[in-house]
Amino acid sequence: MVSILKISKKIINTRRCKILMEIQTCDKVFVNNLSEKLKVSPLTIRRDLQVLEDNGFVERFYGGAKFKEEKLCLREKEDYIDSIAKIASRYIEDNDVIFVNSSKITLKMLEYIHSKNVNVITNNANAVLINNPNISVILTGGELNINKKSLTGEFAIKTLNNIVATKCFLGCSGITTNGFTSIIPQEAYINECMLKRCVGNVFILAETSKIGREYNFLSAPINMINTLITDASPSDELINIQKKGIKIIYSH
Repeated sequence: MVSILKISKKIINTRRCKILMEIQTCDKVFVNNLSEKLKVSPLTIRRDLQVLEDNGFVERFYGGAKFKEEKLCLREKEDYIDSIAKIASRYIEDNDVIFVNSSKITLKMLEYIHSKNVNVITNNANAVLINNPNISVILTGGELNINKKSLTGEFAIKTLNNIVATKCFLGCSGITTNGFTSIIPQEAYINECMLKRCVGNVFILAETSKIGREYNFLSAPINMINTLITDASPSDELINIQKKGIKIIYSH
C-alpha cells in the first residue's frame, strides 16, 4: 500500500510539473486543453491548478491559469532586472569565456559588458540580437523551444562538453538553501552541464520572486554556487543561503 501511494504521489507531482512547464512556455493554460493533453479529467486539472495556486505558483482565471504576477508594474520589474544585470556585468573581465543560460536576466546582462574580447557561450537563441562589439556569441545549437527561444538536448550538451568557461552566469526558476531549480528539465540539464564545465565563479542572478521557491528539477545544490545577485531585501531565506557560504550581492 505504501509503495502504491508513493507511485500515485509521483504521478501527481509529475503531472503538476508538466502543467507548470506548459505555463512557462505558453504564458497561460486552459483546463480543457490540459485535460486532453494530459489525458485526465477537467476536474483533476482544476484540482491541480488549485494546489498550484495555493502554493503561490499560478493565478487562476475562469477556464485556466497563468503564472502569478508580481505586485509590481512592468516598468518596476524591468528596472529590477536591469539593476541585477548591470551589477553582474561588472564581474566579467577581459578575455573571459562565460556560460550564460537562457534566462531573460542573463540576456540583459550581455548589453552591459564593457570588458574586451569576451566569449559568450549560451543556449539563448535571442543572444544573436545583442549588439555589443565587446563580445563574441557562440550558440550551443540544439533543439529550439519556440516559445522560450532556448536551445536544449543532446547537441547542446555535446557542445558544452567541449568548452571550458572561466565564469558562469545563470538565471533560475527558484533558489533555496537546497540549491537552484528549474521548471523545465531540459533547462536543468543545460545548467548542470555549464556548472560542471566552469573552472571559475558561478553567479546566480535571481529576482525577488525566485527567492525561496523550489521546483521539481534541480540544476545544482547550493554548494556549487559562489555568488547570488538579487534585488530582494535581506530575509531569513537569504540569511540561511549566506550561511551556506554563498556571497550575496544586493542590487539596491
